[in-house]
Amino acid sequence: MRNKLAKGKLLLCSGCLLVSAQVLAKDKAQSFDQYIAEIKTEAQAKGFDESLIEQAFAKVEFHQRAVVADKNQPEKVETLDTYLPKRVPDWKINRARELYKKHSDLLTQVGEKYGVQPRFIVALWGLETNFGKYMGNYNVISALSTLAYEGRREAFFKKQLWAALEILEQGHISVDDMKGSWAGAMGQNQFMPTSFISYAVDGDGDGKKDIWGNQADVFSSMANYLKQEGWSDELTWGRQVKLPEGFDLSLAIPKNTGSRKNWLAAWSRTEKTLAQWQALGVRRVDGTDLPNVDITAALVFPDDENGRVYLAYDNYKSLMHWNLSYYFVSSVGHLSDRIKFPPIK
Repeated sequence: MRNKLAKGKLLLCSGCLLVSAQVLAKDKAQSFDQYIAEIKTEAQAKGFDESLIEQAFAKVEFHQRAVVADKNQPEKVETLDTYLPKRVPDWKINRARELYKKHSDLLTQVGEKYGVQPRFIVALWGLETNFGKYMGNYNVISALSTLAYEGRREAFFKKQLWAALEILEQGHISVDDMKGSWAGAMGQNQFMPTSFISYAVDGDGDGKKDIWGNQADVFSSMANYLKQEGWSDELTWGRQVKLPEGFDLSLAIPKNTGSRKNWLAAWSRTEKTLAQWQALGVRRVDGTDLPNVDITAALVFPDDENGRVYLAYDNYKSLMHWNLSYYFVSSVGHLSDRIKFPPIK
């Protein structure tokens, strides 16, 4: 009898929890609807056309998965030596080389126009979306609205929302076709809406900036991003080096600076000419002398002093603007080098 009563209480409690969860979900949905109503009012106050606003938010929905993904982004639990083989496997290198050859005419044209080596465009393309294969299937307005409503970075995601509405207003893509990641990153190059506004390019002159399906627009937009952020086609990205015994590790940029601004300040404090690094005993990874060219570089440790060490050239800063991650930039550099060597015939 006691067991039956206990079982009955358990079922009752489970039922209560289920009802409570349903009530909370309903309240949250109602609250999200109210938030969207406020967003629409704010959008109208910013001058967006009422019909555009209604169309953009007609199918908006709350994506719990986006909130979960935002709160639970994976922490780094490996080293660059274990990360690179997974991020840049042989099949991806082979595919990058195939697509480089396939699109060589367009890539050469874009590269010459913007002063960006095509191998870096292909490397970014491959690492961002597996060469356009995985662009995300979230409705961008819904994803951005969800993350703005969630509140941790409301100002940031509302800014992205206004930019997304501007893109729709300009007619570059339809609401239904504006798909992206859970965070609102869009197209084959995964531009956030504000990045689209700043860097997207109409590469073929058809009047639209289509980073979802137009290869000329995709490649041109990537190249324009890098060029606008200081890229030089006279430089590579960096090179792996080895340090002498007893090297003063304070000469390197600290591993964690906290922000792009702090990272750039650390770069300015620590950069030296290659001749100065040579005099301090820094050598190529095979032990030979550094190149005898008059350029500056900074020293970075993606892991720590026991891991890989790189001399980073100015183009490294452009890639860190794209994504402030040593692992991401190392992946781009590694893949671009494997596209270049051996030469593609």
